[in-house]
Amino acid sequence: MRLNLPNISRLELPPGKSDLIVFDDDLPGFGIRLRASGKRTWVAQYRAAGRSRRVTLGAVGTVDADKARKAAKTLLARVQLGADPQADRAEEHARAVVTVGSLGENYLEAQQDRVNRGKLSQRSLVEDERYIRRDWKPLHDKPAHRLTRAHISDRFDEITKEKGAVTANRARSTLSAMFAWAMTKGKAETNPVAGTAKHEEGSRDRVLNGAELAAIWGACGNDDYSHIVKLLILTGGRRDEIAGIRNSELQRDLRVWSLPAERTKNNLPHDVPLSGAALAELPPARDGRDLLFGRASGPFSGWSRCKERLDARIAKASPDGKPLPDWTLHDLRRTTATGMAEIGVQPHIVEAVLNHISGVRRGVAGIYNRAVYADEKRAALDKWAYRIDALVSSRPGNVVSIHASGSDNNPGGLR
Repeated sequence: MRLNLPNISRLELPPGKSDLIVFDDDLPGFGIRLRASGKRTWVAQYRAAGRSRRVTLGAVGTVDADKARKAAKTLLARVQLGADPQADRAEEHARAVVTVGSLGENYLEAQQDRVNRGKLSQRSLVEDERYIRRDWKPLHDKPAHRLTRAHISDRFDEITKEKGAVTANRARSTLSAMFAWAMTKGKAETNPVAGTAKHEEGSRDRVLNGAELAAIWGACGNDDYSHIVKLLILTGGRRDEIAGIRNSELQRDLRVWSLPAERTKNNLPHDVPLSGAALAELPPARDGRDLLFGRASGPFSGWSRCKERLDARIAKASPDGKPLPDWTLHDLRRTTATGMAEIGVQPHIVEAVLNHISGVRRGVAGIYNRAVYADEKRAALDKWAYRIDALVSSRPGNVVSIHASGSDNNPGGLR
């Protein structure tokens, strides 16, 4: 019997049967399935790898006989060429379950394992989490294997508008790293980030002058962000290192901040001698919370909003009402390094203060020098704190001088 509308309308289930497949005489493998519920569906049946397989082509009321026959003919022709459509459908369904969001969580679990094994810094993991969970969140529901360069490019442009070119570039790099990892694990066949454009970045060499440093300091208040900015100036530390400072990392009586290896960019522990001025910017310990800055369970994170407010206060206090041009928090680290060199701190001590590792500070020598340079680092940071005090004190207008007490023998305070 040829399966067409007049013929199938006469088909009925035999007594006692709840399920029956009637095959077409003209196209072997093409059939209609009848069920006791009254549901009728088109099917294509074939053999692959020694097993009988069946694919549903659609409901009779939705797909007409001619279209069902055409679909069956195409599917069965693929079988003749060696394909297995049912297996392909199952694989497609399994792949669709792997979304960008679930793949991202798998990647972050792998990154956490690298942190646990000392192969990745905690800071790098925090950045990966921020880019994947925040910046790429609008793409989380998309099947990972169907993510296209167009999807990525459109979201990349949105991130650029929301957060800036540098953040967009970093988010793109993180997504690319995620797919590169997924390919090694068989979770992705390609890296859709490859071939997408990124912003050109020139190396920054912005060094703030004394008046600009004084303007920034003078516009700071008594909030977490202001304390972090001042600590960036006084220590030359990295933004996330200071934002995530913990009371357990501090020896306040010895005026030392000991950064563990998992919190540094180069995965090496780093001791930061604290001048009296830096010590004064550290808030007291909080009950039940090791982190000194931020809210809830995480470190401080309100960077963009607070930077905008600081810039507005700087502009308001400026004689011409204009903000400082094109400056970033990372410029403070570069400015501290340059400033210490200008007041006579030797280059290798500046490196030690910044936790930079050059050829002379690697290996066993690096471990030895970490202890040897402790006094030199303290002297350098104390000297730099005095310099900041002088800059702020000489700033026009009513500016409060940086001031904290220190011991007579090793003054860390500013007088």
